[in-house]
Amino acid sequence: MNNNKHDPYAMGLEQNPANYLPLTPTTFLDRAARVYPEHNAIVYDNLQRSWADTYRRCRQLASALSQRGIGRGDTVAALLPNIPEMLELHFAVPMTGAVLNAQNTRLDAETIAFMLDHANARVVVTDREFSATMKRALQLCQAEPLVIDVDDPQFAGGELLGTLNFEQLLAEGDPDYQWQRPTDEWQAITLNYTSGTTGNPKGVVYHHRGAHLNAVSNVIGQNLPPHAVYLWTLPMFHCNGWCYPWSVTAVAGTHVCLRHVRADAVFEAIRAHGVTHFCGAPIVLNMLLNADPAYHRMVEHPVTVTTGGAPPPAAVIEGMERIGIEVVHAYGLTESYGPAVFCDFQQAWADLPQADKAAKMSRQGVRAPMLDELMVAEPATLAPVPMDGRTLGEVYMRGNTVMKGYLNNPQASADAFEGGWFHTGDLAVWHPDGYIEVKDRSKDIIISGGENISTIEVEDCLYRHPAILEAAVVAKPDEHWGEVPCAFVTLKPGESLTEREVIEFCRQNLAHFKCPKAVAFSELPKTSTGKVQKFALREQALAL
Repeated sequence: MNNNKHDPYAMGLEQNPANYLPLTPTTFLDRAARVYPEHNAIVYDNLQRSWADTYRRCRQLASALSQRGIGRGDTVAALLPNIPEMLELHFAVPMTGAVLNAQNTRLDAETIAFMLDHANARVVVTDREFSATMKRALQLCQAEPLVIDVDDPQFAGGELLGTLNFEQLLAEGDPDYQWQRPTDEWQAITLNYTSGTTGNPKGVVYHHRGAHLNAVSNVIGQNLPPHAVYLWTLPMFHCNGWCYPWSVTAVAGTHVCLRHVRADAVFEAIRAHGVTHFCGAPIVLNMLLNADPAYHRMVEHPVTVTTGGAPPPAAVIEGMERIGIEVVHAYGLTESYGPAVFCDFQQAWADLPQADKAAKMSRQGVRAPMLDELMVAEPATLAPVPMDGRTLGEVYMRGNTVMKGYLNNPQASADAFEGGWFHTGDLAVWHPDGYIEVKDRSKDIIISGGENISTIEVEDCLYRHPAILEAAVVAKPDEHWGEVPCAFVTLKPGESLTEREVIEFCRQNLAHFKCPKAVAFSELPKTSTGKVQKFALREQALAL
């Protein structure tokens, strides 16, 4: 065999501006505005904005940021609810070549300060609702970003922290700004922090190519039709809203923004705006399912919800279908741009008893359309496990919709990509039909209401209490949140504490959702080498 033979399909057929352009999701906005200029792009309370107007505002905002010196390699942080400004930043910031860091609104000031410094944020866009937290974070961090306030009339209160507000910044820009797509589709587009299993969060870097592909993957995986009406219940700070800011724009749909997720507001939006799709953690589904039955009657047309973050109980899937909302189960991580696996519905399931069908649908599923490879394998050898639905292995994936890596953390990146696969840290079985089902987590992370909680961070807080000798935190099942932190505490000799005192101490030092919901006082079970046996504590937590 002649390995030196020239490929006739390569010779003289080179990439050029006519046949190759770097992929970027910002082009979805350009198309939507040109093809459907008058179609509703955004609905928020009494505000309705067309695609032409949205494109103009995004270009104007990009121009204003550019005039302020923001460009490639700069970070623009945002602490905002699901409001139009957050959506606009998902296009305007990449148009400048900069990187958007959408921050979790539930985090404490110390963590936000760490992220501002770690990313060297040049600009911070913040909402009055979170002004107390952001004010403290700005005092704690070394970075000195330009602070821009969003002064939303839907929220009365808070404090203005910046030198100008969002609309004033926008007025500085040129609505005809000629933005440029990235010269390299591998260029960073967003930064999302995940707590992992350590106290300090890791910065997950997305690139333009991955964001473009995963946005398209969502369109196929969730069957988004042209002009889908999408309700923003999933926070846009979660993996950039699982890439749905770009997915919905790709189909020239309508973004229905919602500042606060309440059952009444969700059902009223479904009826008033003809919502066809939304996303949310199982806790959101459970909230809707347990709402006043009068709200359920507002669902008078087909609605699809994609859920993930934790496996949805089969009973929740059954209940949602009863009120007319179809459930699509997705699985992924921050490192995979959100959804990387969809539980594609098989027609053969349609005739199964409801409980059996729900059990099938509650599995994580098969690889998403734009994920290249997915497997369950032995961690030591990376050999795929048998597809028998019983043999436990770790979930691995690879492809263009996997992160670039962790910002300023080369060792963590190398560990995550060892062997040429992304190591999820999740343990699963592989069923004969090719669907995976996650059974446990190899890390001690707690997922509560779709939010990651580091047990080490909570333990570090507990250890700061002067009366506590030892502490360990594990997940405790919870009907509402899925999982909640449960603390096991050993007190110093002669000291006394109550459960309420321990929880209150944590609430003074941590974001409230990270605080233990139950506390037990006991000696911690340990191995012969002194390691805490968390498996034993998990069993004890079931009885609390």
